[in-house]
Amino acid sequence: MSDDLVLDPDIRVWVFLPIVVITFFVGILRHYVSILISSTKKIELQQVMDSQAMIRSRLLRENGKYLPKQSFLIRRHYFNDEETGYFKVSQKRQTAAPNPMTDPSMMTDMLKGNVTNVLPMILIGGWINWTFSGFVTTKVPFPLTLRFKPMLQRGIELMSLDASWVSSASWYFLNVFGLRSIYALVLGENNAADQTRLMNDQMSGAAMAMPTDPKQAFKAEWEALEICEHQWALKNTENELTGVSLNSLSENSSGDTRNSN
Repeated sequence: MSDDLVLDPDIRVWVFLPIVVITFFVGILRHYVSILISSTKKIELQQVMDSQAMIRSRLLRENGKYLPKQSFLIRRHYFNDEETGYFKVSQKRQTAAPNPMTDPSMMTDMLKGNVTNVLPMILIGGWINWTFSGFVTTKVPFPLTLRFKPMLQRGIELMSLDASWVSSASWYFLNVFGLRSIYALVLGENNAADQTRLMNDQMSGAAMAMPTDPKQAFKAEWEALEICEHQWALKNTENELTGVSLNSLSENSSGDTRNSN
């Protein structure tokens, strides 16, 4: 049956292309609605200071070889002093772990995310499944096993149909997750229409229920900076530059002597 199956050309005009256009414009609309209802996230000053201190310490470990030893030790003393060091003082700081379930702004952001992302996908997907139910829209250009039938032929229960054929409902979900390159081209990289990025953000947001302890990060950075030894990379730079200058002067003088002769 699958070898003799021929699609009506009208399916391309009335089923295949409308699903692509509807999915694309729903993503565009979701992007601008997300921008309109998005709220400014509150950033704690202490969190910014801690993150900048971690970055400065990491840069000191990586690029401290370009500083004189005294300058390197002064900067390390600022971070690692046993009494007044930034990392030691930060480890003694009493910080209460934030609870996202008691933060009204975070709960509001989660509700807005569900309204702009999950709800439209459910409504549009249900409408497309009801309107274009039972249609076979296209065929993938390579053979597939029977394990792909539930994914590519949602809404069509035909065991004799080749697994390479794609139903209308499955074609919608393929467009939802396959138009990310078009969205990036039209809206830019950080857009709210990319369903894959939104799902990743929701998963990372769920992981925020158990925040990492900043004291452990400070302790690890303190230990890494403490064992870092200073190896000045510019130790013999003056001698090397002097040697290069003398060699160039000698070459120029010898060249002038040959030209005068």
